[in-house]
Amino acid sequence: MSRAFVKEDDHEEVPIIPPRAHLPEGFVNYVTPVGMELLLTERKTLLAKRASLNIDDEKDRRFAIAMLDGKSQLLNSRIATAKVVHPTTHHTNDTVRFGATITLKIMESGKSEVFRIVGVDEANIAKKKIAYTSPMARILINKSEGDTATLILERGCRVFEIQKITYK
Repeated sequence: MSRAFVKEDDHEEVPIIPPRAHLPEGFVNYVTPVGMELLLTERKTLLAKRASLNIDDEKDRRFAIAMLDGKSQLLNSRIATAKVVHPTTHHTNDTVRFGATITLKIMESGKSEVFRIVGVDEANIAKKKIAYTSPMARILINKSEGDTATLILERGCRVFEIQKITYK
C-alpha cells in the first residue's frame, strides 16, 4: 500500500532497544552462578512488567509491549548462550581465572584494591566487578600471586602487583 493512503497518525514509532553489555565476537558467554541468577531474575521482572501493563492508550500499550518484548528477546538470547562457571570447583588459588577475586596493589600509589572477574552482564565497576573481556581482566588472567601486570593506557601505563587470589 502506498504511504499516500495511510493517515499520518497511523505511523507508529519503532522502539529503540538498548543493547546489552558488549560480548566481543568469538568470546564464550561465561557467567558466574550469581550472574545467571541475575539474568533469570531480570527475565522474571520483564515478564511480570509485561503482564501487568496498565496503559489505556492502545498505541502507547503496543509501544511498551514492543519495548519489553525486544528487551526479553535480547535477554533470552544471552541466557541461551550462557555457560555457567562455578569458580570454586574449577580452579585453585594459584592463578587468576574467571570468577577470581583479586587483591591488587597499584604500584604508583601503593594502595590496594579488590576486583572480581565476572561475565559481561554482571560487570559493574562501581561494585569492583570487571568483565573477563575487559583489558584489565585480560592482563590479569593466568597470572599468579606476586606477579605484576601492566595496563597500557592512553597516557602511560599502570602497573599492578597481584597480592591475593581467592575463589568464592
